[in-house]
Amino acid sequence: MKIMIATEFDAIIPPYGTFQKLRLILSTYQDGSGQLRVSENKTLPGWRDFERAVAIAFHGKAQESKSIFDVIVPDGEAHRWHYGISCKMRGTLRETIKRGYVSLELSNSAKQFWDAISGYQINEQTYRNHAALVGKALIERVQRWYDAAGTKSGGNVILTKSFYLTLSWDQRSEQYQLHQFRHNLPDPTALVWDFPNKKLRGELVEGSRLVGKQDEHKLLEWYGQSGGQLKYYPLTKDAIWHSDIFRLEPLPKQSDSQTVIMTKIQSYFPEQWAKIDSQL
Repeated sequence: MKIMIATEFDAIIPPYGTFQKLRLILSTYQDGSGQLRVSENKTLPGWRDFERAVAIAFHGKAQESKSIFDVIVPDGEAHRWHYGISCKMRGTLRETIKRGYVSLELSNSAKQFWDAISGYQINEQTYRNHAALVGKALIERVQRWYDAAGTKSGGNVILTKSFYLTLSWDQRSEQYQLHQFRHNLPDPTALVWDFPNKKLRGELVEGSRLVGKQDEHKLLEWYGQSGGQLKYYPLTKDAIWHSDIFRLEPLPKQSDSQTVIMTKIQSYFPEQWAKIDSQL
């Protein structure tokens, strides 16, 4: 995986070997232990596997909770302060290659988003009339989640060193690519916000999907009436770092799921297994 370093950034770019380790850790999930099953004896890593693999590769801790950062990594030997990694994995690599942006789902906390919008005296009946204010409320709410974990709010995460780490993949080709982005979202006042019309039975009707554009690029998208997902589409050229497109390391031929389980059993419980085996 080739490393591409931007000239100005605050977030940490770990050593090249860290990402090589990450690829190998992800490769282990082909042995039947991965979340995504592709055949009887083969699986691929899923989003939770990605979080756990990042934690191991970066010598951090997977939160496995509703924390805003999926992985926290000690910053220095004292382990008092950390930087945070928000891990995002989506099967959109083809779109990334074709269109030059990465797809991230930031959150689907519909209630919290509507609470933030109501703070501007806007409700579900009037929100389409205030696209820019709704966009501002959404970004402010996400930023408050991050700020709450930061050192200025009494947390132990150094926000200026924290980042998004995305894993885009394509199931057909089993190809992957990593991108690293700063965790902070763009200034909402610098975007053009709109509720685009949509086609319904051949006619254009008022849409409920909010879009925030920067120089005609759809950067943010919010589905307030259908799931509450807030999606973010940063351009690949704005990444702090990215890997080359890569594949997982092939496992040895004998590493089918049954063999892996047998190896684990004999490693964890050698005496018990041998004793039972001798009695059969």
